Amino acid sequence: MGNKFKFFLTILFIGLQIIGHAQSYKIKEGVKRIVFIGNSITYAGGYINYVNAYLSIRFPQKNYEIINLGLPSETVSGLSEPNHANGAFPRPNLHDRLKRLLAMTKPDLVFACYGMNDGIYMPLEEGRFKKFRQGISRLHTEVVNQGAEIIHLTPPIYDGHQGKTYSDVLEVYSDWLLRQRHSSGWKVIDIHHPMKQELKMQRLKDPNFAFAKDGIHPNRAGHFIMAKAILLSLGAEELKQAKDIKEVLHQYKNGAEILSRIQTLQGVTKDAWLTYVGHQRPKMKLGVSMEQAIKISKDLKIKIQALVNE
Repeated sequence: MGNKFKFFLTILFIGLQIIGHAQSYKIKEGVKRIVFIGNSITYAGGYINYVNAYLSIRFPQKNYEIINLGLPSETVSGLSEPNHANGAFPRPNLHDRLKRLLAMTKPDLVFACYGMNDGIYMPLEEGRFKKFRQGISRLHTEVVNQGAEIIHLTPPIYDGHQGKTYSDVLEVYSDWLLRQRHSSGWKVIDIHHPMKQELKMQRLKDPNFAFAKDGIHPNRAGHFIMAKAILLSLGAEELKQAKDIKEVLHQYKNGAEILSRIQTLQGVTKDAWLTYVGHQRPKMKLGVSMEQAIKISKDLKIKIQALVNE
């Protein structure tokens, strides 16, 4: 079998897998405040910035307020490996701050991305898997009881030194989340399989290709695949063939500058919100006060709106 034929078969197989995991949702009318929660990948915020920029450009009249409340090291399972961070502190548990977070932010919609830390980088084991399932289910219930909607995101891929063993753990966690669409009626957007398939395709061209140097924290390309999967699920069909965020923003006047302003805005507000809500993780930036953050945010939003309207 020729290499070209193998390549096309691989692409066909990948396409069929992605279609199998695709699902469409719509942000409901009246949604204003959108909160993202998750671990360090969410805190890094690349995919949130891309989603924020696209929604700001395409739907300026919606005036969404997007808050990043990701917390590095956090789990939804409450688990922590022995001697985590060289014994400096155990992994923070979302449920220590969740009720407070929801009461203080009063979101209309929550995106939740957990799983990467929840298997604590060990082989698949039913006890740990059960803790993840219980933690996610508790999260879902808490958000719904608060009167908000929740969209779960499958965890990103793992590509680090634990190799296929931990990669398979996240595959199992992702597939369980995807099954909840049908068994529990949950809204779940798959970012895991699109990242996995893009990695396969890129490695056909370059065996050394990687989204993350450490196998965990995606670079800009990885964050773009995450954002693309979310936006496609929210109906942004025009992004199907987009290769990177520059290609997306190039279609719109001032697109790159709008993203730059949003990155500044998110950089200020995420630390202010984290400190304001409170959490159990040491060595986090305090950021500016909420009062200052609100003022800076208002100024930046006026500038962003002006760029959108030009």
